[in-house]
Amino acid sequence: MTGKDRSDHDRIRANAARVLRAEAQALDTMADCPPEGVARAVKLMLGARGRMIVSGMGKSGHIARKIAATLASTGAPALFLHPGEASHGDLGMVTGEDVCLLLSNSGETRELSDLIQYTRRFDIPMIAITRVAGSTLARQADVALILPDAPEACAIGMAPTTSTTCALALGDALAVALMEERGFKADDFHVFHPGGKLGAQFLRVRDMMHVGDALPVVSPCTPMGETLIEMSAKGFGIAAVTEGGILQGAITDGDLRRNLDGLMGCAAGEVATRDPRTATPDMLLSEALGVMNRYKIGALFVVGEGGELCGLVHIHDCLRAGVV
Repeated sequence: MTGKDRSDHDRIRANAARVLRAEAQALDTMADCPPEGVARAVKLMLGARGRMIVSGMGKSGHIARKIAATLASTGAPALFLHPGEASHGDLGMVTGEDVCLLLSNSGETRELSDLIQYTRRFDIPMIAITRVAGSTLARQADVALILPDAPEACAIGMAPTTSTTCALALGDALAVALMEERGFKADDFHVFHPGGKLGAQFLRVRDMMHVGDALPVVSPCTPMGETLIEMSAKGFGIAAVTEGGILQGAITDGDLRRNLDGLMGCAAGEVATRDPRTATPDMLLSEALGVMNRYKIGALFVVGEGGELCGLVHIHDCLRAGVV
């Protein structure tokens, strides 16, 4: 790297650091003294019998979309309403059961005027997020959340940077506070996140286990010849030894190798490993995978509280579901 390249590299990193420090300082200011109306805003949202209608224009609109998505994914029905479309018929989406959350840094965004008037006309609760306490939006709102009067982080002091970061963080704070007030749990979160890695983290063994005729099951007195046929037919490389529906043991490829001498003269109960590692139906699939990895086994039988055989989960099921 030449001297000029090094100089350019250092200058760019310094500029990036300056922006991050400016935005972090604004967030620290807001954290030290959260907007006065936060508690009232959360109570308004908590009392909504309909949805949260979130709106903003330009960069505030992008932030509003993200806030709406966060609210919806954490159990508070929400949608983003474009203010321009609202003025051309989409105001019909807003009902008296809803609560509106409107974002505008200046509080004077012209495109929001019809939406503001609509909420006032039909007595629809409205929360404002803005930097200007005396703005039209703040004055018309039932609750005005005022952002810190911090300079934008860009060199010309005009591009929305610090202001949008603060609005986004405040939206997250509202969503999380609302989650906690509503007692929103991890299982509730899974309902709204069934796909991708988030969904996979919440999958339970019962969601993926093999059951019924798919299970390789023999009794303790089953001859090993028949046991091998059962293991081969079901294709899991393992067989459950049960008596009266209760799991007594498991036969794996390792058990077969350890008992090669005289194997065909044995019964399943003589070859089986007693008290094998098992899973429960309610166990997280990630936990079951952890057990398999820890003990270097490829499958777990699933048992109920009384030891009854319920199913089988294979390591390939975990990998197929995206659990890693």
